[in-house]
Amino acid sequence: MQTWNFKVQNNPLETGKQLQASLASLNGLVFSMNTTKNNAITFKIRKRILYAWYLIYQNYIIVDGKLSESGTEGETNVEVSFTKHFLMRLIIFTHIFLGLGFLLVIISGVSSNASMYIIGGILLAIGLFIWYDVRKRTNKKIQEFKTLISGIMTF
Repeated sequence: MQTWNFKVQNNPLETGKQLQASLASLNGLVFSMNTTKNNAITFKIRKRILYAWYLIYQNYIIVDGKLSESGTEGETNVEVSFTKHFLMRLIIFTHIFLGLGFLLVIISGVSSNASMYIIGGILLAIGLFIWYDVRKRTNKKIQEFKTLISGIMTF
């Protein structure tokens, strides 16, 4: 999880309305906004998926944000955090743990079948490849969201 903090020269309600108006017009994004008790506004942004296999390519980053009043008048603290989707983490860890489990069974001597080596190695390789690819794409997606949010907040 990465966090990003900055300040904007509007109050939180105006900033939230501006963000909602700008992101609601973009197709392909899901935007939800809630107002909390202390005049803080929380929001969540993620890409909308149409098919299940799009999870790997589009919807693995969830953007959580909070707009709150700062100490000075007319200034807003913006805190944005970027997290990986739970299902993406589940896919990665399942492949890695299954691959390691198969290899552990072979090493412990429970089974000495050659196909277990192949299955364990393939599952482990798939898990590591997905982990590396998602890590590489995550930085690019986070930069895209930062550019989008900072472009909206500066107007």
